[in-house]
Amino acid sequence: MKNVVVIGAGTMGNGIAHVFAMQGYKVQLVDVSEQALSKAMATIEKNLDRMLRKEKIDEAGKTATLANITPGADLTKAAANADLIVEAATENVDLKLKIFKQMDEAAPEGCILASNTSSISITKIAAVTNRPELVIGMHFMNPVPVMKLVEVIRGYATSDETLNTIMELSKNLKKVPVEVNDYPGFIANRILMPMINEAIYSLYESVAGVEEIDTVMKLGMAHPMGPLQLADFIGLDVCLSILNVLYDGFGQDKYAPCPLLVNMVMAGKLGAKTGEGFYRYTPGSKDKEVAPFFKK
Repeated sequence: MKNVVVIGAGTMGNGIAHVFAMQGYKVQLVDVSEQALSKAMATIEKNLDRMLRKEKIDEAGKTATLANITPGADLTKAAANADLIVEAATENVDLKLKIFKQMDEAAPEGCILASNTSSISITKIAAVTNRPELVIGMHFMNPVPVMKLVEVIRGYATSDETLNTIMELSKNLKKVPVEVNDYPGFIANRILMPMINEAIYSLYESVAGVEEIDTVMKLGMAHPMGPLQLADFIGLDVCLSILNVLYDGFGQDKYAPCPLLVNMVMAGKLGAKTGEGFYRYTPGSKDKEVAPFFKK
């Protein structure tokens, strides 16, 4: 397996392209937006420079990694010689099904089709293709170049050969793959999202403030980041989307999104990417303060 296509040049897509390219794979990074592609390549170079300063790579490693990535907008052309295609588009089921139909039509026989989805059924995605045995989930964690875990999700029809190939491939990327079966939220988000939702409910019900909730979880549970700040980092719209998948999939009230989360998403307060969620963020800085709405 040498030729990899990554679809989507956003935060996850550029990170996935980065780790494949750094391990010597030839990567075609595909996105319909030229602006997104330019931003992705700049982000990858910036992250490589950070690794260079920390002496995790040398100048030759940086040059080789960048040379292994070819950005472009034509999926059909990029997929022609692909051994693996990894979809990393927005967490929207209709969009993903559309992309997988295109991937299936464009990819050569034997090409594995993977999704970086964090919650959507791999079985459902595979059903729109003519190669369900070659469809699998590769759920990378953000930031991809740093985080070691890859949730490898086996759909109902995923073959043993496909699963074993992706498990070994993940190890080649210097990641730790964990096999998970295909149920709503898999493992990471099935456990994480109810915790975040409960933190939001605690704020909604005035049990404690934003910083107080996060401080309890950081100091009391040894979490590196509090659940409300983590929700901001993930994106509140993404959190809401995943909770809706869990709620629809299981039909249990414990997965019902908190009304406060719903209102914040409707108001466009999506977290760090919009500059405000539970915290307000200073552009170009790591500084943050509790958002005005939540200040006592």
